[in-house]
Amino acid sequence: MNASGLSSPVVARSNLQPLFADVDWQPVINAIAAADKILLTTHCNPDGDGIGSQQAMYDALIAMGKNVVMHNFDGVPRIYSFLKHAEQVTMGAWQSGSQDADLIIALDCGAKGRLGMADAFYDGTQLVNIDHHVSNKYFADINIVDARYCATGAMVFDLLIAMDIALTRCSASAIYAAVLTDTASFRLSNATSAVYRMAADLIDAGAEPWPITIHIYESQPLAGLKILKATLDTLQLRDENRSAWIHVTSDMYQSTGADVEDSEGLIDYARSIDGVEVAVFIRCDENHDNCWKVSFRGKTTADVGALAATLGGGGHKHAAGCLMRGGFDDVRTTVEKAVSQILG
Repeated sequence: MNASGLSSPVVARSNLQPLFADVDWQPVINAIAAADKILLTTHCNPDGDGIGSQQAMYDALIAMGKNVVMHNFDGVPRIYSFLKHAEQVTMGAWQSGSQDADLIIALDCGAKGRLGMADAFYDGTQLVNIDHHVSNKYFADINIVDARYCATGAMVFDLLIAMDIALTRCSASAIYAAVLTDTASFRLSNATSAVYRMAADLIDAGAEPWPITIHIYESQPLAGLKILKATLDTLQLRDENRSAWIHVTSDMYQSTGADVEDSEGLIDYARSIDGVEVAVFIRCDENHDNCWKVSFRGKTTADVGALAATLGGGGHKHAAGCLMRGGFDDVRTTVEKAVSQILG
């Protein structure tokens, strides 16, 4: 199954309508036009939206004849390696210099620190920030931040239209993967009728929903099922069964042979419980002692983006997170108080 396939243009810009026609993309278009070498990057521990947005932009910029490189602090997760240009992404921490790029485009990243690069990495290079998180810090020289979008991939869709760049099977597949993952397979409230129309355009351009879905959701290694079982064994309900809690420790990763990537999406099991309004997933940071990634998912009226903000994080109304330091018990106690407060 090749979800990305050929990269020949299928749907021309004239046949497409943007999700939001009032966004001013001209500053980004001008910056791209003036750049000789462009670096594309996304946040640490990248998800489908970050990777899909990056891959689609790469495909479009290469078609324009630009010199483009992709670099992520954490590379590309295994489940997105099927995308055509995934092997072009380098990874790790650069301490200085931006590979001689004269433009850096950060995609789906709410804060500069989340890119994982030392300050010297930017070296005065012009920085563009394209993101849909309401908690975005507007950290770049050019900031296009719009929380109306379901995904940064959808913003890239509109940008390609504004640039008069045709969709290819490759870019359509990448954007579809971005939107699929950030709408929880079109199940969240951000999957509007306009988003479904965009999805139809992406399919018309060559994106294949079934192979993409198989790659992302149904290609689990055995270790993924083992960590799922171990994590569900930690499940607890609080706040009169309105909040559901799961966690993963380093010992659990070691005993199951799983890694962080294998635990992506486990919070959806907690959110799926009838009556639960807020799901909480606390997992260890494998690279730092006493550091925890806390993920929140909301299902009804609870604003987990606001909840995460009280703990130094951010995100969207129904999906958010934060990083916390300390012992597990102390972190959990702090989060429990914050969740109980928001649930009243």
